[in-house]
Amino acid sequence: MEAIVFIVFLCNMFFSAAYATEIVVNSSVPEYKVSLNKARAIFTMRQRFWPNGKRIKVFTLADNHPHHQMFTKNNLHMFPHQLRRVWDRIVFSGIGQVPMVVSSEEEMLAKVANTPNAIGYLSSEFKNEKVRLFISQ
Repeated sequence: MEAIVFIVFLCNMFFSAAYATEIVVNSSVPEYKVSLNKARAIFTMRQRFWPNGKRIKVFTLADNHPHHQMFTKNNLHMFPHQLRRVWDRIVFSGIGQVPMVVSSEEEMLAKVANTPNAIGYLSSEFKNEKVRLFISQ
């Protein structure tokens, strides 16, 4: 029995590490750290401007993408369907728009790198001087 628990634990660790995601921002973003509440506010489209007054441009992967699912669970502590429900309310009420959806991590990296004030997330190491990690507090 202990062996089964240990194997499940190892599989869970491997799965989590394989899909670990980090919040990334364009190098023009003035902030370097983000709290859970601020990350949630940004990705739920409640915070629309950086402290310098510039509009935040949010990029996400599709709802069914494995990295999006892991990001919402691990980084925002929400389920993807909860995040979708928030976005739908914003759109249907007419008070906002949903984030821009990209089809791959490569496109996410390109969009965040080439869009001032952009924020997104990536699961792997990236090499681009226009993008940096947005460190969680």
